Amino acid sequence: MNRYPLWKFVLIVVALIAAFLYTLPNFFGESPAVQISSARTMVKVDASTQTRAVAAVKQAGLNPDDVLFDGASVKLRFKDIDAQLKAKDALQAALGDDYVVALNLLPQTPAWLQSIGAKPMFLGLDLRGGVHFLLEVDMKAAVDKALEKTAGDIRRELKDQKIRYGAVARNRDSVEVQLRDAATVDATLPVVTKLLPNLQVSPVKGDSNKIIVTYPQAALQKLSEDAVKQNITTLHNRVNELGVAEPVIQQQGAGRIVVELPGIQDTAKAKDILGRTATLEVRLVDDDPADLQAAIGGNVPAGTELMSERRGSNGQNVPILVRKEVELTGDNINDAQAGFDEHNNASVNINLDSTGATIFKDLSRDNIGKRIAMILVEKGKGEVVTAPVVRSEIGGGRVQISGSMGVAEANDTALLLRAGSLAAPMNIVEERTIGPSLGKDNIKKGFDSTLYGFAAIAIFMVIYYRVFGLVSAVSLGGNLLLLVALLSAIGITLTLPGIAAIALTLGMAIDSNVLINERIREELRNGMTPQAAISNGYSHAWATILDSNVTTLIAGVALLIFGSGAIRGFAVVHCLGILTSMFSAVVVSRGIINLIYGYRRRLTSLSIGQVWVPDQKNA
Repeated sequence: MNRYPLWKFVLIVVALIAAFLYTLPNFFGESPAVQISSARTMVKVDASTQTRAVAAVKQAGLNPDDVLFDGASVKLRFKDIDAQLKAKDALQAALGDDYVVALNLLPQTPAWLQSIGAKPMFLGLDLRGGVHFLLEVDMKAAVDKALEKTAGDIRRELKDQKIRYGAVARNRDSVEVQLRDAATVDATLPVVTKLLPNLQVSPVKGDSNKIIVTYPQAALQKLSEDAVKQNITTLHNRVNELGVAEPVIQQQGAGRIVVELPGIQDTAKAKDILGRTATLEVRLVDDDPADLQAAIGGNVPAGTELMSERRGSNGQNVPILVRKEVELTGDNINDAQAGFDEHNNASVNINLDSTGATIFKDLSRDNIGKRIAMILVEKGKGEVVTAPVVRSEIGGGRVQISGSMGVAEANDTALLLRAGSLAAPMNIVEERTIGPSLGKDNIKKGFDSTLYGFAAIAIFMVIYYRVFGLVSAVSLGGNLLLLVALLSAIGITLTLPGIAAIALTLGMAIDSNVLINERIREELRNGMTPQAAISNGYSHAWATILDSNVTTLIAGVALLIFGSGAIRGFAVVHCLGILTSMFSAVVVSRGIINLIYGYRRRLTSLSIGQVWVPDQKNA
């Protein structure tokens, strides 16, 4: 009557063993390390970088415990923080500004556990330490950028409509279009109004003969909201693709953004991650040899800028003179993917939106036989990736960049272009570093609270329900093991509210065992045999357990959907805890009870505490 088939016992054993293995990495801790990554896309981290790094730390009298190279960064592990700090100074001096040398913490999980995918839980800022920034978006810069874009759109539209104009100039908060006479003003007004329906277009006739374009308050409000949203999206793309584990990036107020990066020990690395955005600029090349020689000699012609272009397989930098006027920017990029050109060289294939496709088509048509520079602007510095000669008109919105780049570099360039650029620069108004020591203290307090709560529950259950209470305590331990294993395997970030959710899960999980035990007692009071009481107790309690857990799960899902930050972290652990508690309370505990009592033919009593039989005389 109370016997499990073999496959159920195998399922329970396999689940508990797997839970133990995936929980194990959380007990090995972390060790201090130094991470070396590229400061710019054009500078690669490779095996030679690893060799230089190891030589630099050994010259400083340090011996790393381990050296790891993952293709994008080099990590050197050390025994203590003092060695870590000395290594950072030595590496920064040896490698220069082309590389970012950052302090890091690496898990000490053994290789045999890593081979099965076991890894420690991600810990939030309050448990692991890290950096917290409060950034304020520069709305004035956002408006300036929008006005520049508006001026460029007006120039292109008037050129397409063959309307002659004197100048399109951007003032402090408006764009002015200087025209020849009142008739031209009348002809231009509907064109600009149609082009910019959401902006205020005002004609000025008489001596001035111009059109003034300004942003109304509603347009400024939308511009502000869009700038914050674009910056949040860009920061998400950059931080996620650079591998920072479980960052928190969210809006706070009208124009501020909160960024939390767990596990990063120094603010310099965090600032570099936040500032590493790149965009594409398309400009015309000044191929006049006299102008180029003058620029190299220090006399740069007006309206031009001297840059460098990498050529050849060795990536040699060659000076190139480009015009300052930007014809096309990365704002018009829909997608960027790495690929290969017709010569089987690595390239970046770019898809432009409709506006960008039109601009590039006109640009290529009007400059056949001339060179167009594709410039990657990163951290305020531009570098010419390639400057091909335009052979024919290029339409369709597909542009290919190929030059002296490898496959990995093409992937990185495509990554940066996909991530986009910031809509407006941001200023750090609050900067806070949470040290690992505070995180360890929080972990200890959370671990102690969970341990003491578990111990109190286990002692009560053993005293009150005897053997059945002991089985409940064991299944509760299995529940905790399963929950921690799930959090580790899935990669959920654990925070202080998450630890509170674990403690709450233990209290809720024991409720199911209490329901089962009390139902078995009730069956015994009603005169059932012990074997029948066990069977009916579990089967009848299941409906109540299911109903109570489903209603609690609904509340948890609501918190997960509508909550954010700490509330969402609590909800994730809470929902997973409900699922593991149902498995442990019903399946695991029943399996243990079946092993203890299920094979006894002549079972006369159960060790489930005092069974109070009602007084038949008073009944």
